[in-house]
Amino acid sequence: MAAKAIQICGTGSGVGKSVIVAGLCRIFLQDGFKVAPFKAQNMSLNSFVTHEGGEIGRAQAMQAAACRLKPSVDMNPILLKPTSDTGSQVILRGKPVGNMSAVEYKDYKNRARAEVLRSFDRLKKDFEIVVIEGAGSPAEVNLKSHDIVNMKMAEAADAPVILVGDIDRGGVFAWLIGTLDLLTKREQKMVKGFIINKFRGDKRLLKSGIDFLKKRTGTEVLGVIPYFKDIKIPEEDSVALEERRPATGEWRQGTKKIDIAVVKLPYTSNFTDFDALENEVDVRLRYISDKDELKGANVIIIPGTKNTIKDLIWLRKSGLAAKILSAFNSKPQAVLIGICGGYQMLGRVIYDSGRIESTLTEIEGLGLLPIGTTFKPEKVLSQTKAVEIDTGIELEGYEIHHGRTIDLETCDPVFKIRDQKRIDGTKIENGRIWGTYLHGIFDNTVFRRNFLNKARKGIGLGPLPAGSNRFNLEDEFDKLAKLVRNNIDMKLLYKILDHRP
Repeated sequence: MAAKAIQICGTGSGVGKSVIVAGLCRIFLQDGFKVAPFKAQNMSLNSFVTHEGGEIGRAQAMQAAACRLKPSVDMNPILLKPTSDTGSQVILRGKPVGNMSAVEYKDYKNRARAEVLRSFDRLKKDFEIVVIEGAGSPAEVNLKSHDIVNMKMAEAADAPVILVGDIDRGGVFAWLIGTLDLLTKREQKMVKGFIINKFRGDKRLLKSGIDFLKKRTGTEVLGVIPYFKDIKIPEEDSVALEERRPATGEWRQGTKKIDIAVVKLPYTSNFTDFDALENEVDVRLRYISDKDELKGANVIIIPGTKNTIKDLIWLRKSGLAAKILSAFNSKPQAVLIGICGGYQMLGRVIYDSGRIESTLTEIEGLGLLPIGTTFKPEKVLSQTKAVEIDTGIELEGYEIHHGRTIDLETCDPVFKIRDQKRIDGTKIENGRIWGTYLHGIFDNTVFRRNFLNKARKGIGLGPLPAGSNRFNLEDEFDKLAKLVRNNIDMKLLYKILDHRP
């Protein structure tokens, strides 16, 4: 079997490429094809651990779910996890190969290119259609000479390109035309269609613009996809958090809910850990970055981070650390949780003698949990099955961390790892403060509802049954596919996929 391929590029970051790829993946699946997603290189702090024990971008894991596939490292052979404004940890086929500056990575790309193509070839042999996602813009002239993710990838894959523009940001026609004009003549011929994304209003008002676009470029507009808020697909990265802060109107009308405040750290990773909480009817979930926003929180969560030490310093400088301690001490029913890097911050000390995260070799933690953490060069990457020790509730999660944490005093663990002779997490004060290395724990329905019912009891509310949340990701993918299918020319898309003139 040799797959056909199509590539979705964008006029810039955040225009909706990842979601459109997911929608197309589900459409092709519905139409009877064996389909897989692929992105040569992703830059994201939101990652996922595959069944092989490798780390890939969360967006490709989401797209794999749209295909009803287990995510694989071949779907995202290169993942860049920013550690500073100028450097990233480089993950190659699921495993870290080191921290590199932008210049160092430019030189490394030539060696990584072969692995990228091998990953794509494996997918091409196993599937009928591969939907490729580009990165940023294919018209970044300073990056084109060493491109491995946009037009060079499309050329290697013999994939026609669809260019997506975000009309909600304004200037979409200039953006599409300008992107096309900055491509070479050969690359321009590879672009077979445009998609205008995130449109609000009556499509008839776009007709003159679409006619002009076709006349100016000779390229068809496949469709105009409406802006939507009612389809809940996991976001690719934490840049989306600003748009996800809940409105305060319903809250002020007196609806009593569990107020959960997630600290939005500068290097927040895996913020999708909390999507399932946000979808619960009795939860008000907020991402906060200012100390004054903590007011009213019943649950405070310090999430995972790609740079625990830098984010711990930021937490103190911002005043949030002191405010968290004050808010927690003033509310006897409040709960404080740390996930992965947040768990490490809650401890007494963090050691980094190998300078894996920063130039500091040691830093004092918040001192709330009697634990100490040491960073090791080897990264723990695993999908994990566990049991909550207090309740016996079984759950699944995944681990991504350099830290190794030990108890400095005798205290209670949170989870027992199934099939392994080890425990995870630490809790004190009957669970008022606890931390864990497990990502994805709130995706487990029974565990999540038990956790929320404890919080409900703390604010004087009765329990709700497990399953009171009607959210189903499969349904969301089907809704997305319907929206995309109904708003683009699928006959033309299949014609483009088949390379027919």
